Amino acid sequence: MNHLFQLIYKQKPAGFLYSLIVMAVLSGCTSSSARSDGAPPPPTALPVFKAAAVPATTYREYNAALEGRVNVEIRAQVDGYLDKIFVDEGAYVKAGQPLFRINDRPYREQLSNAAASLAAAEANEQKAALEVSRLTPLVDNNVVSDVQLKTATAALQAAKANVAQAQAMVSNARINVGYTVITAPVNGYIGRIPYKIGSLVGRSETQPLTLLSDVNEVYAYFSMSEVDFLQFKDKVKGNTIAEKVKQLPPVELVMPDNSIYPEKGRIETMEGQFDKTMGAVSFRAVFPNPNGLLRSGNTGKVKISESFPAALVVPQEATFELQDKVFIFTVGDSNKVVSKPIKVSGKSNAYYFVEKGVAPGEAIVYTGLDRLRDGVVIQPQPISLDSLLKARPL
Repeated sequence: MNHLFQLIYKQKPAGFLYSLIVMAVLSGCTSSSARSDGAPPPPTALPVFKAAAVPATTYREYNAALEGRVNVEIRAQVDGYLDKIFVDEGAYVKAGQPLFRINDRPYREQLSNAAASLAAAEANEQKAALEVSRLTPLVDNNVVSDVQLKTATAALQAAKANVAQAQAMVSNARINVGYTVITAPVNGYIGRIPYKIGSLVGRSETQPLTLLSDVNEVYAYFSMSEVDFLQFKDKVKGNTIAEKVKQLPPVELVMPDNSIYPEKGRIETMEGQFDKTMGAVSFRAVFPNPNGLLRSGNTGKVKISESFPAALVVPQEATFELQDKVFIFTVGDSNKVVSKPIKVSGKSNAYYFVEKGVAPGEAIVYTGLDRLRDGVVIQPQPISLDSLLKARPL
C-alpha cells in the first residue's frame, strides 16, 4: 500500500487526473478490505401477517346499457305536411297527449267524398227496396212474372253491398283523418325530433318522428361470461335458472362518474342462449326511476354482491402472478419463504378471497415480494390482518 503511494507521489500527475487516481486506489483498498473482513448481511426484515377467515362481501361489476321499459318509435300513418308540433324534445308527456299534427285537408275531402258516396248508395238501396215492394204483390197475383221480382231482388242485394262498401270507405277516411293527429301511446319522455313544421312526412320515411321512452322503470342489459355464468349456476340455490335468478340479491348501478345510483334493482331474466361471437349470455336488471334520473341510452355498471360468511382474505399486495396463476410467499421453518399457488374465489378493491392454497394461521409475506425466491431467509416483522382491514376495509 505504501509502495503504491510512493509510486503515485514520484510520478506527480497534475491536477484532476492525479486526484482520480488517488481516489480509485483508496476505494479499491477499502472495498477489498470490507469484502475480506465483513460478515454476511443479516436477513431482510419484511412484514408478515397470518391468514384468517373473516365475514366478507365481494362485488362483481358488468358493463350495462340502459333502456326504458317501453321505447316507442312515433311514426306517421298517413302522408302529408307536418302542420303542428305540440311538444319539445325532452318533454314528459302522458298517454293520449297530442304530439304532432299533419295537414288534414286532403283527408277531410276524402271523408266528404266517401260520405257523399254512402248517401248515394243508401238512396239506391231505398229505390231497389221500393221496387221489390212494388213487384211482390204483382207476382203473387200473377200480374207479372217472377223473373222481374228476382231481378229487382238481385238489384236490392247489389245496392246493399254498395252501401256496405261506401260505409267502409267512410270509416277508412275517418281513420285517416284521425291519423293526422299523432298522440302519445304511453307516458314517457320525448326524444330528438328531426323534422320541422312544413316537412313532408309519411309511412315510407325510414326515420321516425321521434322516440318516446317510458322510463318509470329502466332496464339494464349486461353480459356474463361463460366462467361467471358457471360460477353463478353452481353457487346460487335453485333447481332451474329462473329460480336461481330469483334468488340473486338486489343489485346496484354504478354510474359513469363512479357514483352509486340511489335505487337498487333486481335481475329479472336472462337470454335463452349464449352469444357465439362473444361467449357470453345477457341478463336484464330493472331499476325504479321515480325521479327520471336515468334515460334510455345511458351506460353504467351492474354491481352484484356475493357474501362470504367466513372467507380467507389476502391483500393483493401480498400476491404475484405467474403464468395466469396467483401466488403468495409463506414463511416456514427457520423463517424460509416458500411460494404457493392459491385459488381465488372472488375479490374486492384491495383483497382476494382465497378458496384453496392457504390455511388459517399460515404466515404470509405482505410486501417486498420482488426481493424473494424460494428458500430465502427473512426476518419476519409481524403485523395483524385486523390493522390492514382497518386501514383499507373490504
